[in-house]
Amino acid sequence: MTNFNAKQPVQAMGLLWFRSRDDVTPFINDTAVRIRAGIMMAVPVFMVFTLLDIVFGTRWVVTGEVITDTFETDFDGRILYMVEAVRRTYDYTLQTGILFYALFEMLAGMSVKTAYLSPTIWLSSWLARRSKAVWKPLAPKRFAWTIGTCMIGFCLIFFHPEKFAAAVNFVLRTPVLPTTEQYLARWLPLVMVWVCLGFMWLEAVLGYCLGCELHALLVKVGLFTQECEACHNLDFGPSS
Repeated sequence: MTNFNAKQPVQAMGLLWFRSRDDVTPFINDTAVRIRAGIMMAVPVFMVFTLLDIVFGTRWVVTGEVITDTFETDFDGRILYMVEAVRRTYDYTLQTGILFYALFEMLAGMSVKTAYLSPTIWLSSWLARRSKAVWKPLAPKRFAWTIGTCMIGFCLIFFHPEKFAAAVNFVLRTPVLPTTEQYLARWLPLVMVWVCLGFMWLEAVLGYCLGCELHALLVKVGLFTQECEACHNLDFGPSS
């Protein structure tokens, strides 16, 4: 069992999160990774409530102050009126900040050099200090976190479609995307957030990393050459 020495936090974290900082092929403690996944689940949970409100919670409300008869009817014979209606708008400042932080966490965990910048890695390593370390290669986890990074980027595009469209149009020197309307389906980010939440729940609760399994499949078909747990019997014995 690894002891956590508060006087040597960097060294202690190296023993808890990484098997050794000198490994050519990095190995991380899956026990701490599962704890971190449980902590990071707060992000998709928050986004689920946000997107549910966006997709199902906003409706036009007729104020009743301006109602004008157009003296026209629709195909069903119903009278058409011109009305004054209001609809709630959203300020995505908080959501954007949370997503950028989650993006930082995903990217920081992909490298041995940047992992020490992640607060959740420090916290999960400390929480795992009394549990047996389970060493697994970093490459499959990096692949899984890359998928998570893409999902976060997609949500950022959904919250700021005009900025993304302006950037794409500037790079391509042609108006490919509209800058005055939402060109993404409103339901698509909600589905992706549920998928992300499911992936993280499987990781945190059941210890099943779907991204790692996909990485193993790609290794078997020859697309990747990095080591993966499914392709190699990895056992370093008890942590010391």
